[in-house]
Amino acid sequence: MPGCTHEGEYRAPKSRDNLRDYFWFCLDHVRAYNATWDFYKGMSSSQIEAHMRSDVIWQRPTWPLGRLGRGAVDDEAIVDRLDILGAAGFRRGTRPPAESAPSALRDPLHTLGLPWPVSLDDVKTRYKALAKVHHPDANGGDRAAEERLKTINLAYAALRAHFVGGTAMAAP
Repeated sequence: MPGCTHEGEYRAPKSRDNLRDYFWFCLDHVRAYNATWDFYKGMSSSQIEAHMRSDVIWQRPTWPLGRLGRGAVDDEAIVDRLDILGAAGFRRGTRPPAESAPSALRDPLHTLGLPWPVSLDDVKTRYKALAKVHHPDANGGDRAAEERLKTINLAYAALRAHFVGGTAMAAP
């Protein structure tokens, strides 16, 4: 500061655009400077809000959960030239067969897309994968995704009820 005889030991940023460029002040003058300095001076309320929101994520890009910056997977883009999926019973628009399953488990197996027989570990793994995909947070709060997740939860609960010690119980 002009006229100050004290040594400038304390730094203060010159502007919000370049926070690594400093003025150097004595203790009294840095206190006075900091008391009047406004980081958000000249910004509109929407700019301030946007800046504060970007600070929460450290100014890094983000995207909706489960998408990694891409859109949803297009089933038509999957090319199975060796018919590996078809040989395993997976056809476009169909689910793996569960006809041999107990009648009470057919709908839950169909909902989770699992074949019969199935282990509890397979049920848990498939449930976790479907819950990630159909969770409303992963779909922008979509009500349809919420309903699909409810159906998946009911199917998972029904299948878990039929397992004892990790193996499927016999049909009634």
